[in-house]
Amino acid sequence: MPVITIATSIAAPIQVVFDLSRSIDLHKLSTIQTNEVAIAGKTSGLIGEGESVTWRARHFGFYQVLTSKITFFDSPNKFTDEMVNGAFKGFVHQHYFEEKNGVTLMIDVFDYTSPLGLLGKMADGLFLKQYMKRLLEKRNQTIKEFAEDSAKHKKILTL
Repeated sequence: MPVITIATSIAAPIQVVFDLSRSIDLHKLSTIQTNEVAIAGKTSGLIGEGESVTWRARHFGFYQVLTSKITFFDSPNKFTDEMVNGAFKGFVHQHYFEEKNGVTLMIDVFDYTSPLGLLGKMADGLFLKQYMKRLLEKRNQTIKEFAEDSAKHKKILTL
């Protein structure tokens, strides 16, 4: 099971970073290259404990549907989302936040299992793990951009 860990330092309050990390609307902006759209469950605003969202997105030339659910929620320190249905055999995405001297450290731990057994493991090594890492890095850079610009994060958090 591949695990991707990404740490991002953001010059913004922990609550702002936490809320942007669970914003459906900001997630849509960060995944514009995959035409990601929330089609069921929580489709806009801030997702919270026990809520789920179903996404439709284009990856590797095919449209895929994936549903994830918030299974742990401790604002503004941590939340976890887990795949309920989708292309992976499964995944757990943990989001950690800690603030020191006005800078929030956001840590993502994305632990996933590819489908198709040995073929899936080969795909992980050849391209899938790097692809997923780039998607997460893009998402985190978008969160950073919005969190560090008060006009931008106020606009997205009032949607």
